[in-house]
Amino acid sequence: MIEETPLHKNETLKAESRQLRGSLADELKNGETFFSEDSCQLLKFHGSYQQEDRDNRKNKDKSAGKAFSCMIRTAVPGGRVTAAQFLGELDICDALGNGTLRLTTRQAFQHHGILKKDLREAIQEINKIKLTSLSACGDVNRNVMSTPAPIKNNRVLDDMQADCEALSAHLKPRSTAYYEVWLKDDTTGEETLAHEFKPAEEPIYGNTYLPRKFKIAFTLPEDNHTDVYTQDLGFIAIVEAGKLIGYNVTVGGGMGRTPSSAKTFPRLADKLCYIPSDQVLPVSEAIVKVQRDFGNRTDRKVARMKYLIADWGIEKFKAKVEEYYGQKLATPNAIDVTGVEDYMGWHEQGDGKLYLGINIENGRIKDEGDLRIKTGLRAIISKYNMESRLTALQSLILCDIDPKDKADIDATLKAHGIKACEDWTLMRRYSIACPALPLCGLSVTESERVMPQMMELLEAEAAKYGLVNDKITVHMTGCPNGCARPYTPDIGLVGRAVGKYTVFLGGNPEGTRLGFIFKDMVKFEDVPTMMSPLFAAYKQERTSTESFGDYCARKGLEELGKIADIHS
Repeated sequence: MIEETPLHKNETLKAESRQLRGSLADELKNGETFFSEDSCQLLKFHGSYQQEDRDNRKNKDKSAGKAFSCMIRTAVPGGRVTAAQFLGELDICDALGNGTLRLTTRQAFQHHGILKKDLREAIQEINKIKLTSLSACGDVNRNVMSTPAPIKNNRVLDDMQADCEALSAHLKPRSTAYYEVWLKDDTTGEETLAHEFKPAEEPIYGNTYLPRKFKIAFTLPEDNHTDVYTQDLGFIAIVEAGKLIGYNVTVGGGMGRTPSSAKTFPRLADKLCYIPSDQVLPVSEAIVKVQRDFGNRTDRKVARMKYLIADWGIEKFKAKVEEYYGQKLATPNAIDVTGVEDYMGWHEQGDGKLYLGINIENGRIKDEGDLRIKTGLRAIISKYNMESRLTALQSLILCDIDPKDKADIDATLKAHGIKACEDWTLMRRYSIACPALPLCGLSVTESERVMPQMMELLEAEAAKYGLVNDKITVHMTGCPNGCARPYTPDIGLVGRAVGKYTVFLGGNPEGTRLGFIFKDMVKFEDVPTMMSPLFAAYKQERTSTESFGDYCARKGLEELGKIADIHS
C-alpha cells in the first residue's frame, strides 16, 4: 500500500478557517502586539504580513521584546489611482504607518510599520478611498498589472485597462470575512459574526483556495513593462488597425527559488494560446481552476503553477485547460514581446495635455533631509488634482497636466530635491530593489537600503567606458524569492548571506530571457569591480544592436569568467 503524502499544514488551516476568518477577530481584541502563527497565514489573504523590526534585535536591552508591526498592501489594478486615492494613501502612511509609502514592483501601494492595534483602522481608511487590500497577498490571485502609459484617445490601452480591472474583480475571493473582520461599523455595537458563520460560495477558489500565490499581467508587445513572462498568467495584446482584437496567453512564469533545493527554479512562462479579447475571464478562470485542482498542496516550495507546467509539459496543461474551458484553444499568434519603456520625463498625452514620469528610487516615498519626495508629491497632486499611475519599475506617472503648469511643477519638484528625468542615468531609471531589511522576515541581507550605493558604484564603473546611459537593467533582492524579478534583467543581484549576493548575468531589459549564475557569494563591495572588465569588454566587442545582457548570453559563463579573471 502506497502512503499518501500529507497535505501541507497551511491546507488544513485554510480548510478549517471558516473562509479566512480563523481567530483574527478575537486576536484583534486580545491586547497583544502580535498575531498568532495561524492568524499570520490568514492575514495574508486580507492583504497584510506581520513583520518584525530586525534592526531592533541589535539593541542591547532585550526586555522590551520583539518590535512587531504589519505591512499592508493596497491592490491597484493597472496602477491607476485618482488624486484622492494617492493623497489618502499618503495620509495613512503618516497617521498609522512609519511615515513612508512604497510603490511596489507590482503597481501597488505598500505601507510598513503599522501596529496591530492600528491595522483595522488602516484597512478601513484604504477602503474609504475606494481601494482594497483584499487578496493583495495570500494563496489567491494578487494585484493584476497592466501597461501604465496614460495616452488618451487610445482605445487599445483603455480596453486593456478595462480587461485588467474586470479580471481583478472576477478573481477576488467571495468570502465575506474581509468585510466582517475589518469593515463592520463599530458604532452600531455589532460584533463580528464569526459565531454565525455561513459559508459563501467560492466557485473559483473552493474551500482551500489556491496552493500558492498567483500573479497576472497584461502587456503590449512593444512594451513589456509588466514583465509578462515572469507571471503565472499573462496577456500579450494583439492589435490590428488600432484595435485590440485579442491576446496571446502565457502561463507558468515565476521568480522564486531556494538555492539549497534543486527542485526549485525561476521560470519564464510558455505561450499557451491565442484568445479573442472577450474570452479573458472564462479562459483565466479555467487556468486558475486547473492550478487549484492539480497544483502541489503537499510541498509549498513547488506549489506555484510553474512547477505544474514544468512537470506536465505545456501540451498536457493546455488539454486540461481546454477541458475546464469547454472548447479547444487556438494556437498562439506569432506576435511577441520586442521592447520595454519606463515612461520617465515629460511626454505628450495625446489630448493636448502632458504626463510626467518621476523616478522614485526603489519606490520609497519619504522625506529625508533635502530630499522631500512625500511633501513634494503631496503639494503637486493636491494643487492640480491629477490622476497618477504606478509603474512596474517602482516609479510614478503624473497625468493630465496642462502645458502652462509644466514650469511650476518642475520648480516644485526641484524645490523638494526631486531630480528631473535627465538627472538620472538609464541604469538608475531601470533599477529596482525589494524592501528586504529591516522588516522582511525572509530577507537574508540588504537590498533597498544599499541599492543606491550599489548603483553609484556600478555607474562609476560603467562611466569609465561610456556606458552609463546604456539601458543596462539591474535588479536586487535581499533573498532568492525574487520579488524584484532579479532573474531576468541584464544584472541580477540576489541576497545569499549577510553582505553577499549571487550575481546573475545574461537576462535582458525586455524580460524574455533568464540570466545564469555568474558568481555566487560575492561580497557587496566586490560586485562593481568584478563587473568593470565585463563592461570594458562589452564596449569593445558588442555588435551594433547588442545589449549588455545579449553580450553576456552570447559569450557565456566560461568566457565571461576569463574576462573577469574569475576562477571557480
